[in-house]
Amino acid sequence: MKIINIAESLKENSYPGRGIIIGKSSDGKNAVVAYFIMGRSENSRNRIFLEDSEGIRTEAFDPSKLVDPSLIIYHPVRKYENKLIVTNGDQTDTIYEFVKDGKTFEDALRTRTFEPDPPNYTPRISGILDFKDGDFSYKMSILKSDNGNADSTERFFYEYPQALNGEARFIHTYMCDGNPIPTFEGEPERMLIDSNIDDFANMLWENLNSENKVSLFVRYINLANNSYETRIFNKNK
Repeated sequence: MKIINIAESLKENSYPGRGIIIGKSSDGKNAVVAYFIMGRSENSRNRIFLEDSEGIRTEAFDPSKLVDPSLIIYHPVRKYENKLIVTNGDQTDTIYEFVKDGKTFEDALRTRTFEPDPPNYTPRISGILDFKDGDFSYKMSILKSDNGNADSTERFFYEYPQALNGEARFIHTYMCDGNPIPTFEGEPERMLIDSNIDDFANMLWENLNSENKVSLFVRYINLANNSYETRIFNKNK
């Protein structure tokens, strides 16, 4: 699989939707997670990320403008013991509860489908990092309709037992803007990632479409001692 230039990929795509990046910094010292949200409607754009315990939650920037919270207010990132969960919806909580009960990432997502927002049927994208012995492995998933058919759910799972230095995988909900919006196709994209959290976070934020971007979360987790640094960008301030 070719390596994409993430800056160019984001800059050239006005609406990748919501996106998850998971990988390892180029110096091999950190696990890296990024999650961003974008929006076209006023309701979708009326959001911010806030830190919540060891994860984050979405919140309405202006509560008076909140119309329907069901698909936009959730916990994108939650931590359970040595696992970090990141998703684009309330399936974060489903995965958390299943893992807590000794079940798997896949078990949890087999109980879920794409979002009920016709005609787009937005895919549910998810990731989980499992930390052990000074390193980590990770999995990613996308749940989507079968070419827009709401009667059929497609579930794809991707497993990465060895995270490689300087490489990450990127999955997003949409291929590009449209009406209806075309869903993501293929494997999570392969990209490079550097060792400086501020350089990486700023690069992502600067290249997300200025009109449609809403919020960005980036975390670097030190594999030696499990400490971490987090950066959050919100367009609404």
